[in-house]
Amino acid sequence: MAWTYLILAGLFEVGFTTSLKFSEGFTRLAPSLAFLVTSGLSFWLLTRALQTIPLGTAYAVWTGLGAVGTAIVGILVFKDPATFGRLFFLALIIASVVGLKLVSSE
Repeated sequence: MAWTYLILAGLFEVGFTTSLKFSEGFTRLAPSLAFLVTSGLSFWLLTRALQTIPLGTAYAVWTGLGAVGTAIVGILVFKDPATFGRLFFLALIIASVVGLKLVSSE
């Protein structure tokens, strides 16, 4: 169950970074509120995962999922460039997250 919490925490991290962008410096109410809710959920789920998963592993996976998810949102929603190099290194992050799961004892 801890890994489920951790994956959900990473997804909510994508939600709070995306909301942060849409909030335009916290000048828009709805995205600002979405930021507060999704960041709170992300941290709460991360703390639940940390009850079982070692800190270093959990943090690396949480930030990795958040970084890749946010980069994908940037490409799809905000028209960030999707260059070969960028996609290649995002794939390396995904491979690293999978690798951490495979070597985890939980």
